[in-house]
Amino acid sequence: KGYNLYLTGRSQEKLTALKNQLESEYKVQILTFPCDLTSEIERAQMIDNIEREKLSFDRIILVAGVDTQKPFMDYTQQKILFQLGVNCIATISLAHSLLKRREKSAQVIVISSMSGATPMPYFALYSASKAMLTNFFSSLHYELKKDGVKVTVVMPGGVPTRPDVIEQIKGQGLWGKLSQKSPEFVARKSLEKVKKNKLKYIPGAFNKLLYFGIKLLPEKLVLKIVAHRWKNISKDAF
Repeated sequence: KGYNLYLTGRSQEKLTALKNQLESEYKVQILTFPCDLTSEIERAQMIDNIEREKLSFDRIILVAGVDTQKPFMDYTQQKILFQLGVNCIATISLAHSLLKRREKSAQVIVISSMSGATPMPYFALYSASKAMLTNFFSSLHYELKKDGVKVTVVMPGGVPTRPDVIEQIKGQGLWGKLSQKSPEFVARKSLEKVKKNKLKYIPGAFNKLLYFGIKLLPEKLVLKIVAHRWKNISKDAF
């Protein structure tokens, strides 16, 4: 759509490759800055870079996340802090910093998850971190509405991105097949929804049905079903 981009990620090599690819395909300017989002120092360095470049943002897309899945007692302290550091602290901290450097009618998209719709035994930390994002940015939606800022929380099911994620979705059988939506679909629809200032967007009819089913069923029953489904699945962050 012709928007210039400011992109961050941990790998300068991958950022440079992405920048070169996009600039060869589209008439846009792209700036990149490598940043470990769990590091308060590196986040501050990135904001300093933004200040030096005199940048302001008309759209902020918060998509970074850590999808570790395992029983809580199998975590190390390091892994606990890593997952919460990316999913919660970095996301909210950067939202605050970037919103101070926004254009008048900015848009904010945050990628939460269907996993945040209910507590999830054996997936508890990820689920809780995504529930925090859903609740926080839903509140922000109303706080910033008067200022002309649009905030949409996106709650996808499976999104086939990296090879390990694709294999995990395949391993879920019919459930995974029904839940998944392509990255392109989620991106396109999310941009449409934030333009209309929709509070929450759940990609796919199956996921919408699942979301409302979760709300209607007794919580103890939902917890039992989730625990049975996820107790044998274990996945570490890369």
